[in-house]
Amino acid sequence: MKLHGIIPPMTTPFDAKGEIEFKHVPAQVEWLVGQGAHGLAVGGTTGEGHTLDASELKDLIDATIAAVKGRVPVVAGIISDSTRDIVRRGRLVAKSGVAALQVTPVHYLFRPHDDAMLEHFKVVAEETGVPVLIYNVVPWAYLSPQLLTRIMNEVPGVIGVKQSAGDMKLFADLMITANPRNLIFSAVDALLYGSFTLGAHGAIAAILTAAPRACVELWNATAAGDHARARDLHERLLPLWNAMVSDNLPACTKYAQSRQGVVAGHPRAPMPAPSAAQRAAVDKALAGLGSLVQFSKAA
Repeated sequence: MKLHGIIPPMTTPFDAKGEIEFKHVPAQVEWLVGQGAHGLAVGGTTGEGHTLDASELKDLIDATIAAVKGRVPVVAGIISDSTRDIVRRGRLVAKSGVAALQVTPVHYLFRPHDDAMLEHFKVVAEETGVPVLIYNVVPWAYLSPQLLTRIMNEVPGVIGVKQSAGDMKLFADLMITANPRNLIFSAVDALLYGSFTLGAHGAIAAILTAAPRACVELWNATAAGDHARARDLHERLLPLWNAMVSDNLPACTKYAQSRQGVVAGHPRAPMPAPSAAQRAAVDKALAGLGSLVQFSKAA
């Protein structure tokens, strides 16, 4: 299935002891797909993928794919500092039928030089046999548009980039540098509207998981050239992002989901739960989205 459009990165439902409650995965899948999502990502930053071991990631992917029932593609997030470990995880989830791997650059304290970074993604793509999206997110290992384009040109298995951080100049440079066949997804949560107008093939970003219907509406409005509608949605989504963005972003995303009836669970320690001020800000921003958000009576 084609990767495009709104691909929310799912949250991982942990219980108070940090164990995954797999029984809650199907309901989140139904909610996101029902809100119009074009795909789902599992085990990324929003899903606290950095805390998952390989078997947990595999089981989470399997539970998601079982619930999806072939309706939308599923992307597997892999966050690791070892080429060997990424290949091992990639091979595990390849058997599950994922559409692509979303892989971070190596980022523990050091940044490999450009040739080593290219070789890293080359090995991952070749040894897993699964298409790779580079998750360009780590500040001290951020890949330039030129290096990203070089990797995509020289490694056929690397099909695109999830471009994070808030620098729209870098996003714009990537859009005009990359080959048209490459898939460029925006994770510039605050500026999805701008990303879509610049030609992004879609988005994989936490804001999608907190307010999926509004983000689908934004995608559709931009594609239809209804810029008055798109700008209105942008201006109503931005306060939600401002309320969520913090060192406990996944926890704030879970709270936003819980206010809409999704059992998203606890953050995995040591990540703290949202503060009272964060919860109030998220509530206010969700209310500002009006009919695009249906609050849960039980919340």
